[in-house]
Amino acid sequence: MAAFSAWFWNERFWLPHNVTWADLADTAPGVEYPKAGHLLTALPLALGIFAVRILFERFIASPSAQSLRIHPGVARRAQPNAVLEKVFTSITKNPNSRHLDGLSKQLDWEVMTPGLYYYYVTELAFYWSLVFSQFTDIKRKDFFIMFIHHLATVSLISFSYVNNMVRIGSLVMCIHDASDFLLEAAKLANYAKYQHLCDFLFIVFSVVFFITRLVIYPLWVLNSTMFESWAIVGPYPSWWLFNFLLLVLQVLHLIWSYLIARIAVKALLRGKVSKDVRSDIESSSEEEAGASTDALKASHTSRGENGTNGHCATVKTRALNHSGW
Repeated sequence: MAAFSAWFWNERFWLPHNVTWADLADTAPGVEYPKAGHLLTALPLALGIFAVRILFERFIASPSAQSLRIHPGVARRAQPNAVLEKVFTSITKNPNSRHLDGLSKQLDWEVMTPGLYYYYVTELAFYWSLVFSQFTDIKRKDFFIMFIHHLATVSLISFSYVNNMVRIGSLVMCIHDASDFLLEAAKLANYAKYQHLCDFLFIVFSVVFFITRLVIYPLWVLNSTMFESWAIVGPYPSWWLFNFLLLVLQVLHLIWSYLIARIAVKALLRGKVSKDVRSDIESSSEEEAGASTDALKASHTSRGENGTNGHCATVKTRALNHSGW
């Protein structure tokens, strides 16, 4: 076990050149640096958040929804269709729809403050709870994308904390937190049938999302971690992994931006925001119930455009989820 621990925590992988784990040891009273063991606090907290969420949904959210006359969507069975069934049985069951030198021990390490510690642990616990709850929530078409997002987020939060990259890590979390609450507020307004409020919140959410995820994140954060840090400290093994995970997030940002843009265009054409392009279930019943060859073609090219419960124009962008990160 000691040999495995020494191999796993190899300083030449995790830290820049000329830096050791001893440099991150607490050297003075009242001064504390991030340590891997701190992250264990997030696991029981994550279970606590998960339990609170279940209790909230059962004893507060459900009665509140009933008082507002918000009813759960009723699952509908797809009507038999000879053309679709023939394709499914005889052609295909899965139609196609397509990245130290110069660093010394005088490096300005980020001292861990209580506020930053609690921020990190709370965010990490929150995303762990999302990983847990994804298997109990309604399954959506972006289940796999969200699962990758949550894992990338947990990895980035843990990685940046252990490596004392909390300065850039906290910036990334703030950027993602800036828009997520607007998304949830818009969904609540839609459920309660406050359409004008829903439309307004969605517009504000879209603007904040595009500015933070497509402008600030790539032009400032990625530029700093990939190019400016290269010139200051140079690349080292964990540097590549950290930037790879940040790039994975940016790819997810682009995917969700496309989905949000689709909703915005539909809202302009229809005069209101009314559907979640992800759908509440993996396959929309409206797609499967087509009664012609045209319906079959539509299911090949535009799957995911229909929703079943009228979600407010939302693409779960946690940082989505919430794209926290």
